[in-house]
Amino acid sequence: MIKMADSRINVTVTSSVNTHIENIWETWTNPVHIINWNFASDEWHCPRVENDLRPEGRFIYEMAAKDGSTGFNFSGKYLSVVYLKEIEYIIDDGRRVKIKFIRDGNRTEIIESFEAEKIHPVELQKQGWQSILNNFKKYTETLFTKQ
Repeated sequence: MIKMADSRINVTVTSSVNTHIENIWETWTNPVHIINWNFASDEWHCPRVENDLRPEGRFIYEMAAKDGSTGFNFSGKYLSVVYLKEIEYIIDDGRRVKIKFIRDGNRTEIIESFEAEKIHPVELQKQGWQSILNNFKKYTETLFTKQ
């Protein structure tokens, strides 16, 4: 879903993950896990994560091409953290992101909405964020199926 909100384009990506919400929260918020899924393609990785998960806490995800050709920090500040339910943050460039976690028995629905930036095409941004969410689903389901 893509919609306009206050002259910014709001984009939503979703996934339904086959595991309990407590497992989802652990892999979404713990840097030990974030480095294993937080990238949009196999050519990229997330070699370093700092995550102070609390209102006014900061996060930094180092995003880098595996060949060393380029990289950047994706960083910002948490606005709201509601355990097992919702996380809202503002990226350092001023865009807002909200993630909702909805418990559905042994499954968890993740709804992630973000304000698109103005440099890259919106559909490309949506594909990138959806790819990261798909990596999260694959990593999390594989991790908790093994246990």
